[in-house]
Amino acid sequence: MKLHLSLFCLCLFAVFARADEFTSSGVKIFYTVQGSGTPVVLIHGLHSSGSMNWTMPGITAALAQNHRVIVMDCRGHGKSDKPETDAAYGVAMAEDVVALLTHLDTRKAHIVGYSMGGMIALKTAVLHPDRVQDLLLCGMGWLQDGSMLQGFWEHTSPRERLFGSSTSACMKGMARLAVTEAEVKALKMPAAIIVGDRDPVEKLYVFPLTQIRPDWPVTKIAGAGHITCVMKPDFRDAVVATIAKFEK
Repeated sequence: MKLHLSLFCLCLFAVFARADEFTSSGVKIFYTVQGSGTPVVLIHGLHSSGSMNWTMPGITAALAQNHRVIVMDCRGHGKSDKPETDAAYGVAMAEDVVALLTHLDTRKAHIVGYSMGGMIALKTAVLHPDRVQDLLLCGMGWLQDGSMLQGFWEHTSPRERLFGSSTSACMKGMARLAVTEAEVKALKMPAAIIVGDRDPVEKLYVFPLTQIRPDWPVTKIAGAGHITCVMKPDFRDAVVATIAKFEK
């Protein structure tokens, strides 16, 4: 029964979602829009797409019952263009979020990001706080300047052979999504975090974030790792519930 319901929701999405694209700094960005109400932007993780991260698990459909849900394919992913130089990534990925809002004549929105999308979301909040109504980081916390992850992405030759030059360039450019402690502490919009209780991100990146922003609540998804979390119904429900709390 649950499988049939999920397939039904996906069919509804195919019928009612509007798919389109626009150009951000010369790069074609693919996106979909579904539902009506307060806008929510969903930003996916590395090696994923808007459809894989948000639509297939039913999160897009659940949010679209009460919101205008904007799901983007980040540059280098999905149906968007895939530049092959690392200079085309990093901060440019945060600027794509703002450019998409402007393209859709939307002043601000709930900004939700998973993993790499969480890095992009936090960078967007730092650079353009006036465009972020509130911030939901999922499967990610604080990417600090000089962090282990930042250094890891700067040496990409083996990964280039494995994933291809555009993904390698994206991974290397991700280092520029790092933010400082002062920048995080300066944020005024409401924010929250959702992470799997088996996700190594919790200790590496979420815990340091809670030390400087103890006012940002953390919801843990039982039995969820970094890859499996988005498929958990509890994760979907937590995203919907957190957005609802932001609006109270």
